Amino acid sequence: MHRIVIKLGTNLLTAGTDRLDLQVMSGIVSQVARLKQQGIEQVIVSSGAIAAGRHRLGTGTERRDVPFKQVLASVGQSRLMSAYEQLFDWHGVTVAQALLTRADLADRHGYLNARNTLLALMELGVIGIVNENDVVAIDEIREAKFGDNDNLSAMVANLVDADLLVILTDIGGLYTADPHKDPKAQLIPRVEVIDAELERLAGGSADHRGTGGMITKLEAAKLATASGVAVVITNGCIPDVLIRLVTGEAIGTYFPPTATALESRRRWLLSGLASRGKLGIDDGAGRALTRQNKSLLPAGVQKVEGHFSRGDTVEIVDAAGKRIGYGVSNYGCEEVRAIMGSHSDRIASVLGHEYGDEVVHKNNLVIL
Repeated sequence: MHRIVIKLGTNLLTAGTDRLDLQVMSGIVSQVARLKQQGIEQVIVSSGAIAAGRHRLGTGTERRDVPFKQVLASVGQSRLMSAYEQLFDWHGVTVAQALLTRADLADRHGYLNARNTLLALMELGVIGIVNENDVVAIDEIREAKFGDNDNLSAMVANLVDADLLVILTDIGGLYTADPHKDPKAQLIPRVEVIDAELERLAGGSADHRGTGGMITKLEAAKLATASGVAVVITNGCIPDVLIRLVTGEAIGTYFPPTATALESRRRWLLSGLASRGKLGIDDGAGRALTRQNKSLLPAGVQKVEGHFSRGDTVEIVDAAGKRIGYGVSNYGCEEVRAIMGSHSDRIASVLGHEYGDEVVHKNNLVIL
């Protein structure tokens, strides 16, 4: 491994308590420092700011409103970074803070600027510590689908062309059932395909300390593996877990890449960060896109959602509503509504103009 992204969850960093556990953090920091000495570049995506803020202010768990959680994040983020700075100082390692929101990366230039900054930090031997900017990113605190640090870690792995994303949590990996409730639950050591059955197995949600459950970790794994990044989900309290993973030891649940590394523009498309709308397509179009590497024609479009213009990125979902990819639309939303279900040779007569036979050309399409 040359470059890895390490995601640290709230439940791990607090050891299940209401405050940051410096002993747990120290163990992880020590491993990161050892890997750095071996020449391995690393970025950390860390949760824990809200938990740190809640402990500092001495408040209970009864208040769940968004503004209050933003206050907790504001208080806790500096304490989280202070802990990391002190722990890494013992190893002579410099750290840097990077607070990101979805909006920061939705713009192509913002995406590239964030990428260049993180790559420059690694080149200088600095450990970047990334977190969602909870003070302004309401989606994160409301537990929206994209707004958790599991998915953020997949975005960062996508951003920096990582070889491996390690999601460290307080559970050993993905199990056949909830190991806290079922003593017969078995660890699933390797997952080739993340399908509906696997997502059903993941089920559930986080407790009051974190915003992500196992289902969000599967979502992150699906995005990262589609970007050419291998993923491991495992328990961060296992002794020397990072060192052992990098040497090839099988620990936790491993997700191999489902695609070769993508060039930067296609990675950006695949992230879905800039998506402005959604196209629902029929089964025939779905097969043409996923199995035959075809373009999306208007005849295959059944549904248009959102407001987007020509040149915007759109999400593409199949007849069952499952996301299958992203692409750049040749037409705006109202134009697509007017031509959907029609043959391509009718585009000019319906619209009075045309920008090509395809709603999304295959060269501007990335399939998950």
